[in-house]
Amino acid sequence: MDTIMKVLIVLTSHGDLGNTGEKNGFWIEEFAAPYYVLADVGVELTIASPKGGQPPVDPKSEAPDAQTPATKRFYGDYASIDKVAHTVKLSDVNEADYDAVFYPGGHGPLWDLASDSISIALIESFYKHNKPLAFVCHAPAALVKVKAPNGEPLVKGKEITGFSDTEEAAVKLTRVVPFLLEDELKKLGAHYSKGDDWSSYVKKDGLLITGQNPASSEAAAKALLDLLQHNQQK
Repeated sequence: MDTIMKVLIVLTSHGDLGNTGEKNGFWIEEFAAPYYVLADVGVELTIASPKGGQPPVDPKSEAPDAQTPATKRFYGDYASIDKVAHTVKLSDVNEADYDAVFYPGGHGPLWDLASDSISIALIESFYKHNKPLAFVCHAPAALVKVKAPNGEPLVKGKEITGFSDTEEAAVKLTRVVPFLLEDELKKLGAHYSKGDDWSSYVKKDGLLITGQNPASSEAAAKALLDLLQHNQQK
């Protein structure tokens, strides 16, 4: 790479799973897979969250059957664990300092990033300045209140994916979540589509990249990297 590319990763700060008494947060695979896709080619990464500091981890993403090569690598990567423990506060972030942004999921974003005014303004600024944006699994929830420069929902008319209603039903959280992501995106006029449950499925529409579920994290990050490298060569 000629110049060092800088990407912002935004994690949720929300740690409660509705009124269930269970814990919630970001999904480790959805952070770890993109993190290494980008870091391994020399991208400079900054990790932020609405509250700063240690973001909550979804305990289910630490279960044995949720592990991947990227998560196992992360558990042994103490420098990166420390970086996650000291996320920058989202309000201290300036879009102008970055070439792109990546939002990992977990159920947390449905509660905080969906309505976080700082996150919404940040996404709008990235989009306005023609910078790529990627969201995976539940993270497209961060788009539901984002407006395009013409004042309409940013997702309106866009090819987009995200955690599906059938996947939400499979994890038995349909009645716990504040809204169903697939339904909400469709309501806003997005051209929502999905692949098979739990399989990798990514949509790219201009600057906007979305992945359906944890298995889509790596492919979404690679799509973001391709877009960044293409832009750099212009």
